[in-house]
Amino acid sequence: MKKIVLIEDNAEIRENLQEILQMAGYHVSVAVDGRQGLDMVKKENPDLILCEVTMPAFDGYAILHIISKNPGCSTIPFVFLSTKKEQLDIRKGMDFGADDFLKGPIEGDELLRAIETRLNKSEKLKAQFIREQKNNMAILQEKKKISLANLIAEDRESKLYSKGQLVYKEGNYPRHLFYVVSGKLKVFKATEEGHELITSILKEGDFFGYSALLEGSFYMDSVETIEDTELKLIPKEEFPSVMFGHNEVENQFIRLLTKNINEKEDQLLHLAYHSLRKRVADGLLYLQDKYKSTANGVVQFKISRQNLANVTGASKEAVIRILSDFKSEKLIDIKQGSIIILENEKLQKLFN
Repeated sequence: MKKIVLIEDNAEIRENLQEILQMAGYHVSVAVDGRQGLDMVKKENPDLILCEVTMPAFDGYAILHIISKNPGCSTIPFVFLSTKKEQLDIRKGMDFGADDFLKGPIEGDELLRAIETRLNKSEKLKAQFIREQKNNMAILQEKKKISLANLIAEDRESKLYSKGQLVYKEGNYPRHLFYVVSGKLKVFKATEEGHELITSILKEGDFFGYSALLEGSFYMDSVETIEDTELKLIPKEEFPSVMFGHNEVENQFIRLLTKNINEKEDQLLHLAYHSLRKRVADGLLYLQDKYKSTANGVVQFKISRQNLANVTGASKEAVIRILSDFKSEKLIDIKQGSIIILENEKLQKLFN
């Protein structure tokens, strides 16, 4: 049985409307003024509210205004009654959210048709809301199936890049999120004269290309392999569902962005204030962390002298000279082009 709250200060009209509604099969709760009506609405949680507009002290507009601000009651159909011969501000009521106005004298059939129409509309809206909620839940469930692990799953197709191959260039429009399966790459900015500054070295297990996807902008740097590399290319269409559907994944990419910003800030400080010896030492330690390949417990890596120069923001000739000094001081060794770190701690504590 549908429940209706009737708020009417005129006893004769109230009793007449209550009788009509009860005969039509509705459960009716009556209130003689606005304050009592608000309490009744909260208590009964009705399917519809019938309310007289003009009542002393607490009129229908005030009741509707309060109900519209209450999340638990704001969706209940609200129908104004005007049983008194007064000019109504219908626009005011509609702005507050009234569903209908019934002007007196109100006939029984008119009242029942209006109530039936509003209740049917309310039921359709509720059914639509439930369907949308179910659809949203289904979408969320589907999103949960697409996790970070799915992005880099073994059955996802990967692409091989040879040494020195460009993956993307500054100014290109992003189409993929990239994951490094194996190999090494450099992220760099280039001047019009062709000078490069390497801002990051990418290795196995790294993601890249996500900044442009998150910002919806073009690539702000270029990426090129520095050895044979295997990448997984994740279409950009899959990225938002993973990024914004999983707090853990979202937090991971936020941490990556923060780390990248911190690394670039440190690099700028080094370029601005550190000596060439200190910059080369820091560059070697940075590359050591990126490569982490060892031979007999000693860290070693192979990188072109030009790329090392681009990491430190120096000329190739100056870097070669500093490497020669470090070798003479037995801080490093160089064998067949590979750099071997001998004195990690001394390089870390090298004065500016």
